[in-house]
Amino acid sequence: MLGMRTVAGQALVLQVVLALLIVAAGVAALLLQAERYSERAAKDRSLAVAQSLARSPGIVEALRSPDPTSVLQRRAEAVRERTRVDFVVITDDQGIRYTHPERDRIGKKFVGDIETPLGGRAVTETIDGTIGRLVQAVVPVKDEQGDVVGLVSAGVLTSAVGDVVDRQLPVLLGGAAVALAVATTGMVLVGRRLSRQTHGLGPAEMARMYEHYDAVLHAVREGVLIVGGDGRLLMANNEARRLLSLPADAEGRPVVELGMDAHITELLATGRVATDEVVASGDRLLAVNNRPADRHGSPAGAVATLRDTTELHELSGKAALARDRLRLLYDISVTVGTTLDVRRTAQELAEASVPGFADFTTVDLLDGVLAGEEPGSASSVEMRRAALSGIAEGPPFFPVGRLIRFVESSPQAQGVGRARGVLAADLRESPGWQAQDPERAQALMDYGIHSMITVPLRSRNTVLGLANFWRTEGSEPFEVDDLSLAEEVCAHAAACVDNARRFTREHSMAVTLQQSLLPSGLPEQRALEVAYRYLPAQAGVGGDWFDVIPLPGARVALVVGDVVGHGLHAAATMGRLRTAVHNFSSLDMAPEELLGRLNELALQSDPDGADLSGAGLTGATCLYAIYDPVARRCTVARAGHLPPAVVAPDGSVAFAEVPAGPPLGVPGLPIESAEMELATGSRLVLYTDGLVERRGRDIDHGLGLLRDALAGADGDGAEETCQGVLGTLLPQQQQQKDDIALLVARTHSVPADRIAEWDVPSDPAAVAAVRAAVGEVLERWGVSEEAFATELILSELVTNAIRYGSSPVRARLILDRALICEVWDGSSTSPHLRHAATMDEGGRGLFLVAQLSDRWGTRYTPNGKVIWTEQPVAPAAQA
Repeated sequence: MLGMRTVAGQALVLQVVLALLIVAAGVAALLLQAERYSERAAKDRSLAVAQSLARSPGIVEALRSPDPTSVLQRRAEAVRERTRVDFVVITDDQGIRYTHPERDRIGKKFVGDIETPLGGRAVTETIDGTIGRLVQAVVPVKDEQGDVVGLVSAGVLTSAVGDVVDRQLPVLLGGAAVALAVATTGMVLVGRRLSRQTHGLGPAEMARMYEHYDAVLHAVREGVLIVGGDGRLLMANNEARRLLSLPADAEGRPVVELGMDAHITELLATGRVATDEVVASGDRLLAVNNRPADRHGSPAGAVATLRDTTELHELSGKAALARDRLRLLYDISVTVGTTLDVRRTAQELAEASVPGFADFTTVDLLDGVLAGEEPGSASSVEMRRAALSGIAEGPPFFPVGRLIRFVESSPQAQGVGRARGVLAADLRESPGWQAQDPERAQALMDYGIHSMITVPLRSRNTVLGLANFWRTEGSEPFEVDDLSLAEEVCAHAAACVDNARRFTREHSMAVTLQQSLLPSGLPEQRALEVAYRYLPAQAGVGGDWFDVIPLPGARVALVVGDVVGHGLHAAATMGRLRTAVHNFSSLDMAPEELLGRLNELALQSDPDGADLSGAGLTGATCLYAIYDPVARRCTVARAGHLPPAVVAPDGSVAFAEVPAGPPLGVPGLPIESAEMELATGSRLVLYTDGLVERRGRDIDHGLGLLRDALAGADGDGAEETCQGVLGTLLPQQQQQKDDIALLVARTHSVPADRIAEWDVPSDPAAVAAVRAAVGEVLERWGVSEEAFATELILSELVTNAIRYGSSPVRARLILDRALICEVWDGSSTSPHLRHAATMDEGGRGLFLVAQLSDRWGTRYTPNGKVIWTEQPVAPAAQA
């Protein structure tokens, strides 16, 4: 029998009470469910009866008969008796009953919802009717045209639904009693088993036993761990926590998440049987015993005991040494080679090996390696110190940057010659090392340096440099095992140095190529005061570029572009774009036309997009602007590029509203241009995305910073603006991820007294008047020596415009760096230079123009064309 004072007896009582509550709740839930089910079944049965009667043959004719009740009452009652519903009622379309089980209710108003059925839809509802509370369904009766001519209702009293539930109640209660009996029997069996496991002890006795067990468990000097079958730590005594450095919340967590060493974690997680197995844990060696705990019906799991074997100090010391060496190799593999800078890689090697392996480390590299060149012959063993690191400041080593020529007897020269490391365990007994620099060698030994290992840095069978490891007083001399470790360290470091060297070479080549393709200086022109900055990316040369191109008529074109990708391919692609822009600009195209031609070039050059390097014409961006200092107007078009910023003379800043075209090489909408008037002294700022775009910063925020920088720039000159923008947007400590091109142009205008214009009538006789006016203007400008040639040029051009062109015809002279003649007409026909035969009467006009002018050409306008010429003038006349 189970006593009430035992744990098993108390658990049995509690389980029986819980079972009673669960059974009672289940019975109540089943009763509610049965009642809802019965009501639902009543609604479905009522609806089925009403629908069947409403669709039965003859029902519509009966409703339209002179006496519907006499026909339908008997029919409805027959349906009610056969279907076992409590009532069947048929009404007209006003809800007046034709039938009812109680005849005195015939002719009265139907109780319930008739609006929904009259609308053509059936309805089921629960209401208080004339015969009591009932569940009813109302269905419309429709004629051949679909009109509702009457209603049919069938229903069941709710008391009948309750009778069904009452009939089911004995079955439910019987089932509950059987379930309770089965549950009680099971709980009795469980209680008996619990009684056997607890040996019939009561709660107080078990608590006292647990206290004794806990006291003994945590008092012993041997770690004890209990791990469950699911791999979670169930219990750990104080000694186990100390030996394994377990966290405070270790119990209940999986053993793989406790941060223990991998070996002991694997042993505990798998439950593998172990007897006095030695396992390293931190700086300790533990003897571990592990046994399964699922014997004699106990739960699955394992019990492990741990014993600290500190008496094995020699074995522990060797294990620690091996661990330290492995850790050093791992640290160097992680920390050396994080960048592609040769000097930084050398410094990482020096820092990673101190103090874990050496007290001081110096790294010497060939000059060619530092420059990124292919390493030459190391037979001379002349190297430059690239890195130095140590545990203290001020050792008398050669400083960083010093060129060192190692003598043949030195360990360094011997290491390079043998292509392997050299150990000098005692430097006082190494005359070859002392012969390198006797005074410095004595100073190093006086400082405490007593042991050295030198290892050549070799990659692809080529010596790149040397790594020298030094130890001072207080450290053990280097041993042969240390030499093998140093060679492994240097093998990895040499590969990293060689990678950095090759990157440096490619980077230098790309920078050289890009700089050769960028403008070496600004061309001479008077329309704009221009300043520029180009800053290559630190990670690799990109494809940003800019240009300033003088155009006829004292105009100037400004160009800024960006190529996708980095490296040599990006620089070469940039050169292709710049050359194409120069060629197209020589044709004096409008900005939108020039970018359109550039886009066609990109589509033809890269039909499948960029090459494998990612640097192709496809996806490149470009902005092209033409400034006319005579009209003080600027025309701008852009292909996927950021809009230019305009700084007015009063200091206000705005971004020009230029329609954004697609990037080059992307078929889409045509490129459009925008024209704006710039007051003299305005600054036009063109830039690439590297100036305003940063990782983690929205580009709109970058544009806002640019606006603030332009508004706050000191001075209104182009050079001051460049300096102010870069100083604000590019802090010195911030690493530059993308290259930057910045072009600032401050506008000038041609003075009105240096411009002369004439509207020429379409009459050859008007040419004489133009020639006379030109002579007067040139006399006033102080260039009368150019009068003959200019009069001849202008008369030829005007005569051609009158003869072969169309109205209106205009002529203009501009005195800038050169004397510019321009003749407009409304024709789009371009003149061609031809060589007239000896007997030809005409055809020599353009030939004379070409001979008398420095250069000439044609540009097209929306209303015709302009023939222009330029003649050199003396510097005094240009002022």
